[in-house]
Amino acid sequence: MAKRTRTSGGTPATVALTAAGIAFEVRPYEHDPRATSYGMEAAEALGADPARVFKTLLASLDGRLVVGIVPVSGQLDLKALARALGGSKAVMADVAAAERATGYVAGGISPVGQKRAHPTVLDDSALEHETILVSGGRRGFDVELAPRDLVAVTAAVTATIARRD
Repeated sequence: MAKRTRTSGGTPATVALTAAGIAFEVRPYEHDPRATSYGMEAAEALGADPARVFKTLLASLDGRLVVGIVPVSGQLDLKALARALGGSKAVMADVAAAERATGYVAGGISPVGQKRAHPTVLDDSALEHETILVSGGRRGFDVELAPRDLVAVTAAVTATIARRD
């Protein structure tokens, strides 16, 4: 996978990845505004296995925002997320709060390049893949990178935080 250098027109995510020297590939696709599941839409549009496409979700853990990154083929287990970060109770964050805290819109929240760094957990199933896809910072725009690079750039921990459907 070639490293992409984006000098203009990039998102905060691609700018942060480039600045960190992380190899990534941009994977744009035509976003359908009628889509009900942004993650499954990305997997289908990109012809990717849904187990390799990850969604970025924000939760409130004991009053602070945290990030859970799970495959689009599953759901975030809030109890497992709380355990992974040493907290007691996690609930899904309000969409408006998530957008304000990250600087991204729902359906395009990237785990990389957020306004403020948040404690982050990547589901350990990501480590089974050479590369995974995550939002690149807007709807219809994913980036493909090695999961260990995502861990490094976000200072994430890995744990089983996804419930498989």
